Amino acid sequence: MYFLLIFGLRLPSTKGNATAMDSAEEKENIVAGIIWMVITGLMFVAVTGIVRHVGSSIPAAEAAFIRYLFGAALIAPFLRKIFKKKRSKFVYSIFAIRGFSHALGVILWFYAMARITLAEVTAIGYVSPIFVTLGAALFLGEKLALRRVLAVIIAFLGALIILRPGFREIEIGHLAQLCTAPLFAISYLLTKFMTKTEDPIVIVGMLTIFVTIGLAPFAILQWVTPSAEEVAWLALVAVFATGGHYTMTRALKVAPIMVTQPIHFLQLIWATSLGLLVFAEPLDVFVLIGGGVIVLAVTFISYREAKLNSISKTPTPITTKN
Repeated sequence: MYFLLIFGLRLPSTKGNATAMDSAEEKENIVAGIIWMVITGLMFVAVTGIVRHVGSSIPAAEAAFIRYLFGAALIAPFLRKIFKKKRSKFVYSIFAIRGFSHALGVILWFYAMARITLAEVTAIGYVSPIFVTLGAALFLGEKLALRRVLAVIIAFLGALIILRPGFREIEIGHLAQLCTAPLFAISYLLTKFMTKTEDPIVIVGMLTIFVTIGLAPFAILQWVTPSAEEVAWLALVAVFATGGHYTMTRALKVAPIMVTQPIHFLQLIWATSLGLLVFAEPLDVFVLIGGGVIVLAVTFISYREAKLNSISKTPTPITTKN
């Protein structure tokens, strides 16, 4: 090589090949992220349908606890891998805060699911990313730029379209679902933080463990002996939800924001169709419009953030909810 340099000769450049390889890998990541997010959406729609079927015969905290207890059983084979790595008290405190805030959100989500339509639960759930934006500004020191303020306002208008206060009765189920948004936002922010250093199975496993611990006292206080059929349904919820958390975490690692965010609107279409065809729920066009407005706001802010910060990955809203 030194001989070639001395005589002014150059080796064939590998820069172009490297760029092409990076581009191909990026495309593969985008496709993989889309696939993971579609699978995640289908799994969480299945969860909402099953929880809707179970209804309010079991207290919300108990139903959530049973679901996560089965989830804990599913991750049991991976416990050695989860706890193999040495972690500081700070890291475990992050896992604990995420788990307990998620536990409260899950209780409210189960409560709302038994009282309002699948479409309303899904559409109102889209508000969570807006709280992620506000949380990033308040607690992570990120600047609350004009684009973020506009996105928050647009999303708020979308929520008003769904709820239509003054034109319809706002039920306690609607309020419960609204309250899940900031609680799940905490979970989203901490999930994104942990994906930098932790494996997806560890993130899902720690969530399952700490949420189960957090739900236990609430479940015991209102315990009602469930039937075998109800336990079986909740076990199925655990399978779909745990799988959904895993696929969502995989998407978090590879998918750009501007690609994955619009996919969330498909979940509203699927949830609306499930409610209409299986549970004979009325089709509320305002819920679809409001949900679309919220997704538009989230997509806008996601696109702008991706343009300004090319290394951003997706903090998805669905998710992590159940």
